[in-house]
Amino acid sequence: MKTRIDILKAEPQALQAMYGLEKYLQSTELSHAHNELIKIRTSQINGCAYCLDMHTRDARKYGETEQRIYLLNAWREAGLFSKEEQAILALTEEVTLISKGGVSDETYEKALELPGEKYLNQVIVAIVVINGWNRIAISTRKEIG
Repeated sequence: MKTRIDILKAEPQALQAMYGLEKYLQSTELSHAHNELIKIRTSQINGCAYCLDMHTRDARKYGETEQRIYLLNAWREAGLFSKEEQAILALTEEVTLISKGGVSDETYEKALELPGEKYLNQVIVAIVVINGWNRIAISTRKEIG
């Protein structure tokens, strides 16, 4: 598959804006574990090989297990994810698939049980940011590695 234009080189201000969002997320209370689960699950849904390659490696660096990474796309059945992680993953799926009916009241209410409204805001921003990265990588055919 032939790669396409490198938006981030062609438009360095776009890269700076995206990195600004990443820098913001690094300054929040959002745990590395939660952030990587969000990034991997979103990238699975969107089919972004580049981001899956990057974030599964990053998750391992932060101590995520192979088993949980392999079973993330079946998190409801796996029994390996905490109630908090399940709430985050459900929200991740519904925000990523927003055109399928938005975020349900049930999912939102469960997500509100996270360590506070501020944390929920940070989770939502993390979901939005990785969706942006996925769309850049997929539309430009960013190569893994």
